[in-house]
Amino acid sequence: MTNDDLQNLDVEENVDSNESALELDVAIESPTACQRHITVTVARKDIDRYLNDAFSEMMSTANVPGFRIGRAPRKLVETRYRKEVADQIKGSLLLDSMAQVNEDHDLAAISEPDIDLGSVELPPEGPLTFEFDLEVRPEFDLPDWKGLKIERPTAEFGADEIDEQLERVLANYGKRVPSEDPIKEGDYITVQISASLGGESLGAAVEHTVCVRPSLSFRDGTVEDFGKQVTGSKCGEKITTAVQLVEEAANTELAGKEIQVEFEILDVKKFELPEMNSEFLAQIGNFDSEADLRDAIKDSLQRQLDYQQQQRARQQITQLLTAAANWELPPEMLKRQSGRELERKIMELRRSGFPEADIQAHANELRQNSQESTATALREHFILERIAEEKSVDAEEADYDKEISLIAMQTGDSPRRVRAQIEKKGLMDSLRNQIVERRVIDLVLEEAKFKDVPFETEGGNTEAVDLAVGGGDQDEIPVAVHGQEEGLAEPKDHT
Repeated sequence: MTNDDLQNLDVEENVDSNESALELDVAIESPTACQRHITVTVARKDIDRYLNDAFSEMMSTANVPGFRIGRAPRKLVETRYRKEVADQIKGSLLLDSMAQVNEDHDLAAISEPDIDLGSVELPPEGPLTFEFDLEVRPEFDLPDWKGLKIERPTAEFGADEIDEQLERVLANYGKRVPSEDPIKEGDYITVQISASLGGESLGAAVEHTVCVRPSLSFRDGTVEDFGKQVTGSKCGEKITTAVQLVEEAANTELAGKEIQVEFEILDVKKFELPEMNSEFLAQIGNFDSEADLRDAIKDSLQRQLDYQQQQRARQQITQLLTAAANWELPPEMLKRQSGRELERKIMELRRSGFPEADIQAHANELRQNSQESTATALREHFILERIAEEKSVDAEEADYDKEISLIAMQTGDSPRRVRAQIEKKGLMDSLRNQIVERRVIDLVLEEAKFKDVPFETEGGNTEAVDLAVGGGDQDEIPVAVHGQEEGLAEPKDHT
């Protein structure tokens, strides 16, 4: 539940009770800059008022044996239905109380209140007291953000850059043909991956097909010289290497330890680009010609440049405003927010035109440093949100449509399906934050002083596997699959 949710709570059962404010005794403790422990006491007269309103409303429909519906004496109705009505108004009182506390004390909530509704009982006499925890945006003085000196990546995309990016895009649709030649970079190999520690297996071997690139990343570690180790090998050979698991590995017992990972090469394939005919061009995006496809590739590169400019500016803004961003962020908060930050980053990368292989590599990098990256993202968000409030920046429906269309263009799904997936995951607020923060960055850039630096296209050096090689629980991330392992991708259903 966000700050807006608390402000806009609508309790239909107690229209009359909302005509006057509740008499509340509120005690707020601040364990950290981002945590609030709130104790609320509701006066007995407000409890009685809610009970009275609820019984008044039900008198005309109360069904008491021995009386016609709606004709039983009020005292009898109150005796018979007291528990049912008490349970009903308890929820209303709690919601109304929390909404009033938020309004009176200006709590900028960033999560739902942590409250055990089942443990709260409406007392037969005296006031009602309940407690809840809330994660909030920290309070701070907003530093001067105008006139910042910021490095800005710049680039001109010519035929060579478009050719390189086009080849990476076509890799999602090309054919992989069997090869008996020694492995070289760019080949696709199917490997059986098994991990061990001190000679003891860490689990069943897993089969994956990967592109041979300089490094190979897992969710919990990276083989930095993967390409060098594999190059020159052939099908049937085994390669064993050491992998240092990150401190935030899913298997907490192995966090930070070095394990052995074996790659048994089961299959080797070379990659052949698809034929650029009209059927293929129509399949991948209803392009009329190769020129139209190249224009789309150039637009994708421009969006990647825009993303890099936004990210570089965002990082520098945070660094330059560190005096306002040194709050303690509780580990529990970072753990809860890390999943949402990962989902949000994936959405942002997709709308910015990054290939899925790069997105998976980014996702693994974030997982390997989840607490640090989440802390940085939250600090950035708090500062940018404050600027947004100061300048009255918000998202409009057309903004959501544009973001969803860009994501759909990258994943190959219909905008309607993408929106449904985002809503199902509860990520519309993350999409809103993404839109607002981008607008705020634009405002900062309008006031900034720039130093242009060369833009370096990301990706291409790391192959990513969606696997925690050290074991442990693994959450899911949304993965868009463009092509099958063999041949061209089947047409998608865009209904």
